[in-house]
Amino acid sequence: MSDTSANTKTNTSTSASKASRNRTFIYDLVLISISAALITVCSWISIPIGPVPFTLQTMAILAVMLTCGGRRGTLSILVYLLMGACGLPVFAGFKGGLVSFAGPTGGFRIGFIFAALVYWVLEKLIFRKLMTSTVKTWIFGAVNSVIFEIIMYVVGVVWFMTIYASRTGPVGLATVMGWCVLPFLIPDAVKLVAAVVIGERAGKITKN
Repeated sequence: MSDTSANTKTNTSTSASKASRNRTFIYDLVLISISAALITVCSWISIPIGPVPFTLQTMAILAVMLTCGGRRGTLSILVYLLMGACGLPVFAGFKGGLVSFAGPTGGFRIGFIFAALVYWVLEKLIFRKLMTSTVKTWIFGAVNSVIFEIIMYVVGVVWFMTIYASRTGPVGLATVMGWCVLPFLIPDAVKLVAAVVIGERAGKITKN
């Protein structure tokens, strides 16, 4: 084979590889944008019950994580939070701005990132290797989603207690649990099941 032929094949292979990377990048960008928009819309569906409103936000986030995977799901959440930080009204009650993170309930939004990062790591190191069938995908997807919720609640409750104490005075853990956790356990369980069903089915379409 001549040097010219070898160089031509190398260049063709390089061009094909670059085109493939570009398509993947564009696909990821579109998927992340749509996911961030979905989280926003579900955040607007809000019912005020106490200090923390009931929304479909967590269902959308879990569905996005299960559908897009840990990497793209985490980036979708990050884009959503950055839009809110820039002042866009993407949070519950059409709120936005950095002040949304500074309040007592801001910890739940911050908790999304910590929870998503843990989800991503667990998916990559453990769960992806175990999801060898539809049933196992449902089971381990649900397990990772439960872990996500636990981390989100831990960060959110600690943040709430800290900010509330600095502004109003000390508040007990049981009281905060009654405000921010207990009323949401059953609804969140229902949303988690719905997210797993949506994620398992939609994930077959978005796999790349």
